[in-house]
Amino acid sequence: MSDEAQSVVAATWVATAEDLEALLFVVDRPITRREAAKLLEASKGDLDRLVTELSASLSQRGITLITHGDELQLASGAEQARAVLAWVGTGGSDLTAAPLETLAVIAYRQPVTKAGVEEIRGVDADYALRVLIERGLIEEAGRMETAGRPIRYATTLEFLRRFGLGSLADLPALEGDAEALRHLELRSEGPDASTGSSDTGVAGSDANSDSPSTPAQEDAATD
Repeated sequence: MSDEAQSVVAATWVATAEDLEALLFVVDRPITRREAAKLLEASKGDLDRLVTELSASLSQRGITLITHGDELQLASGAEQARAVLAWVGTGGSDLTAAPLETLAVIAYRQPVTKAGVEEIRGVDADYALRVLIERGLIEEAGRMETAGRPIRYATTLEFLRRFGLGSLADLPALEGDAEALRHLELRSEGPDASTGSSDTGVAGSDANSDSPSTPAQEDAATD
């Protein structure tokens, strides 16, 4: 084949959704859109189109394309959890009630501070936040420009993968009191919020005095 013919063949290659799927399949970590576009020789617009096409095609195949910020990764679908857990050998999430409640608050209110979580749950969040960070389910998402500059927390790509969600848009809809909490105006995160001691508790109270700090105490407080 002549050099001219080879150049024509090379120029006609256009990446497809299947190419993107194959790339994500062999990469054993989340990959950024920029990396994917470079490897597939695609523009940003073309990659966005491939992501949309792949998400649609995977919906009927037990696989989910997770999109978290600028990152992409393949994972098993939520409806296939039973089959996957049968292989993994676990009965589901090993998180206790306190971290799960805290994770739910963060998922629906993110980004939210420790004081904000405590204002909603009514108990100290030190233990729960520590567990969720260790599991890679939440991460620091900046700080508030208020007294003490408290950390704001948000969920991670690992959270989406662990719970079989393609994106935060796939979170189940809330109803009743739960939906009201999602839109509750938090005093601890208002423009005049002051944590008093660098975000160590609910605004206007001493959260460290009698607050639970162990798994057993946390779950007892939750009950």
